[in-house]
Order: sequence, then C-alpha cells, then structure tokens
Amino acid sequence: MTSTVTTAADLAADTASPVLTVREQEDLIRTHMPLVGHLVRDMLSRIPNHIHRDDLTSAGLHALVTAARGWDPQRGVPFHRFAGTRIRGALLDELRALDWATRSVRSKARNTDVTRQQLTTTLGRTPSPEELAQALGTTTTDLHQTDTDVQRATVLSLQGFTTSSADDLVTEREPGPEEMLLRREQIGYLHHAIDSLPERLQTVVTEYFLQERPMAEIATDLGVTESRVSQLRAEALSLLRDGLNTHLNPEMAPVPDNPESITARRRATYYANIANNTTMRSRLAMTNAHGHTAIGRGANSTAA
Repeated sequence: MTSTVTTAADLAADTASPVLTVREQEDLIRTHMPLVGHLVRDMLSRIPNHIHRDDLTSAGLHALVTAARGWDPQRGVPFHRFAGTRIRGALLDELRALDWATRSVRSKARNTDVTRQQLTTTLGRTPSPEELAQALGTTTTDLHQTDTDVQRATVLSLQGFTTSSADDLVTEREPGPEEMLLRREQIGYLHHAIDSLPERLQTVVTEYFLQERPMAEIATDLGVTESRVSQLRAEALSLLRDGLNTHLNPEMAPVPDNPESITARRRATYYANIANNTTMRSRLAMTNAHGHTAIGRGANSTAA
C-alpha cells in the first residue's frame, strides 16, 4: 500500500521542471535504493510485526523517485540527506495511514485501563470482565471488542506498553549516543520486567506479544477460557507498565491507597524482583549498539 498523504514539497517537486536529466535521475535512484532498505529496516525494528515491509518499501521507493526528480545539486544539499528526509516522511505517512484506530477507540482503551486499576485497588484483585463492564456501563461483548480493536490497531511502544500513534512511536531524526543508551537501557528493563512476571503472566505476554500466538491457542495450553487469557494479559501489562515506571519514571509510578493490602505487597515484591534481576550490564546486553534486540535474546533470557 502506498500512502496517499502528499506534502507540499512533493507537489512542488512533481510540478517543477526537473533539474537533472532522466538518465541522471535513474542513476541516482539505482545508487540510493539501499538507503530505502536501510531506513525501512530501522523503522521495522521499532514497530509491531503486523506492519509489512513491502508497504513501507513501496512508500520509500516512491519518495526516492520523487526526491530524484526534485533535487537541485546547486543548492548544496547532498542527495542522500535530501532523499533521506523525503523517505522518512513518506514512511511516517504510511504508518499514519496504516494506523486505523480511531480516537474513540483509544479513548475507550485509556478509560478501561484507568477503571481496571481503580477496581484492582478497591477489590484487592484483578476485576472480572463482568465487574469491569458494569463499572464502565457497558457489556462484556463491547469490552472485548474494544480490547480486540486496540490490540490489533495499537502501535505498541516497548518502553511503556501504552496505546500510541505512529507519530508518538517513530521520530524522524536519528537518536544521539545518549538517547540510544537510554533506549537500550529501557528495552533491557522491559526484558527483565517480563522475566520477573509470575509464570502464568509471563507465558501470556511471551506467547501473545512476542511469539504472536492466537489467544485461543494460549487458552487451550493453559486450560482456561479466552476471556481469562485476556484478563491475564491486562494484568500483566498493568504490572509491566507500573514496574517500568517505578524504575524509569518514578513520578509516574502508582501510589497505592493501602500499601499494606495484599495486592500492594505483591506489586511491591514484583518491583523489587525487577531490580534484583537486572544490572546495567545485563540491560545493555539485550540489544546491540544500534538498539536492536540482540540475537538469541528474548523474554526468557537470564539476567546477568
């Protein structure tokens, strides 16, 4: 799929008379095709697996052709930089076009998450789908549908496991050394946070998000219903988010109403386990120098 979003710069390039000959344009395109592949690979490493490489590559190649038509060497801007900006913009436009979740769906997701946390604090346990639906004034069927819509449409951020748009997830500029180091540490914390989850929650997260297994298959393996797997998934994501915030963004960490409650004590134990299972060295070992997950590393890796 090629994005239909067209920038003013693209229109100008298409309507202005080309500076280069057709032969020169073709030479530039052939020479810089690997640039498209590099930028597509970089973006694929930071977005969900349901985004297809072919969709992004098509958009990137179209942008490369447009850049060749509109580049003027007399302006002093190297072609690789000129084309790179165009290609990144086209890839972002493609992601926006693929992100079909409406604002209402995302709003429902946030409301559901807040209500689930409030009920968990009040009840001292994770609420059942029926209790959650009643608190939201909806039905379990609608609740499940909203959850399904969000799971299939959301661009999942490794740092926070939160609903976000393509604009929030992918930035156009390359991260500097300090930003890359922070990103690698965040990803390392995520792996160790998954490792520290209770066994059943860890299984659900690993198989649903990392191995992309259908919920029905996971339910069969665990001997529970799909509804229960959905409940376990929500509980695991809540733990992961709060656990990561406790260590990475303390100001966003939840403050329990009753620190002595069973739920609060269990969560405090989980947060402590994350700290005990991770070191700076083990966190950075989860990724390479470019921030890509290291080969052989996964949610079940043992922290050094």
